[in-house]
Amino acid sequence: MIKISFFYDENGKPSGFEFSGHAGYAESGNDIVCAAVSAMVFNTINSIESFSKTDFEVEKDKKRGFICFRLKDEADREAEILLRSLILGTDSVRESYGKQFIRIEK
Repeated sequence: MIKISFFYDENGKPSGFEFSGHAGYAESGNDIVCAAVSAMVFNTINSIESFSKTDFEVEKDKKRGFICFRLKDEADREAEILLRSLILGTDSVRESYGKQFIRIEK
């Protein structure tokens, strides 16, 4: 199961996330749930780096299927939209493929 935690600042803006685990939907290399979530996560990070001026830090461990992303400052408009898009996307994958593969904490 992929466990997802989203972090928010004192104003309720998204400020980061932590993803860990593997979905277990299919064998490694064929797991479309893991692939979808991974693509969204890395696209979000790359997009924030490219389109936002908000500084961030990332910690990752590929073997454990772990990544933690945190903004160092308050999210600018672009970072906020991109993080909210990730929240929407992971909710959609969870609804489409089942709650047994993804657990989300907000």
